[in-house]
Amino acid sequence: MKQKIMVVEDDEPILDLMEILIGRLGYEPVLIADGLDALEHVRRDPPSLILLDIMMTPINGWEFLSRLRAEPAMREIPVIIFSASPSVEERMVQINDPRLGVLHKPVSFSELKAGIGRYLPAP
Repeated sequence: MKQKIMVVEDDEPILDLMEILIGRLGYEPVLIADGLDALEHVRRDPPSLILLDIMMTPINGWEFLSRLRAEPAMREIPVIIFSASPSVEERMVQINDPRLGVLHKPVSFSELKAGIGRYLPAP
């Protein structure tokens, strides 16, 4: 059974691209365009890793992460912030979470592979 990587991203073209790239890496992509829907999905079927956009509605990525970490059953899931925002590193230093990484948009295939590889074994 393939490890699932959830992509929480409200930009459809990026979701489409991530579906292809994650599939090429041998993982099963789970694509969700809304943070609230993603939280519900994680509760039902936790992924092995989450790629998380920051600038979304109705909740942004930081709120999603806060809610995710507040629930004991979901707290250990590794999350890679997937954002074009230059202020991500500052916020990550404040959070100081070893299960939290960052990839900057646009991301190359090799960067995506390396980022995922820090948290998951290759399939």
